[in-house]
Amino acid sequence: MFVLGITGSIGSGKSTVSSILRERGLLVLDADEISRSVTAQNGEAIDEIEEVFGSKAIRADRSLNRKYMSDLVFADNKLLDVLSSIVHKHVFIVMHKTLEEEVKKKTKCVVLDVPIPVNKGFVDHCDQIWAVTCDDVIRLRRLIDRGMTKEDALRRIAVQMTNDEYAGLADFEIDNSGSMDDLTSKVEELIKSQLYERGIRI
Repeated sequence: MFVLGITGSIGSGKSTVSSILRERGLLVLDADEISRSVTAQNGEAIDEIEEVFGSKAIRADRSLNRKYMSDLVFADNKLLDVLSSIVHKHVFIVMHKTLEEEVKKKTKCVVLDVPIPVNKGFVDHCDQIWAVTCDDVIRLRRLIDRGMTKEDALRRIAVQMTNDEYAGLADFEIDNSGSMDDLTSKVEELIKSQLYERGIRI
């Protein structure tokens, strides 16, 4: 089974690339979706988060208190790293189990959509990585258009890897600073050159 990793920073268009692949019929394991699951009511990460950050981190219904944790960790990179490590651990446990199931099904290709490309659980599972990058000014505008304040958007961009860092770990970089048509064309080229050549017809 060919495991394709898609990564990129917030506002880069990573999820859009994954959506194109999903629409073409590939199974996409979205780390953001899984992270919401493991931090939802009675999710796999809840007890550990409460143990580390205290009862205020958890709502009465046993789900993550997102507002409290967001205000806490985005003001302190060390706390952000701690929370991320807890959530990532549980996300990759779920991903690993799913990959094992897909191998048994003889699935030809699975996509891992992961914003933070950690070595254990992502890089070591991927046969190939595509990094989606984008000009920072355009990313900022996209995030503001989504409803973020400029301050919050800049803060989130600042704690993530740079475009060069993403590109440095990837087999292929997809620059998404242009139009949707440009992005779709670039993805189609990679589908033909990388997936078709491996017998993965989508």
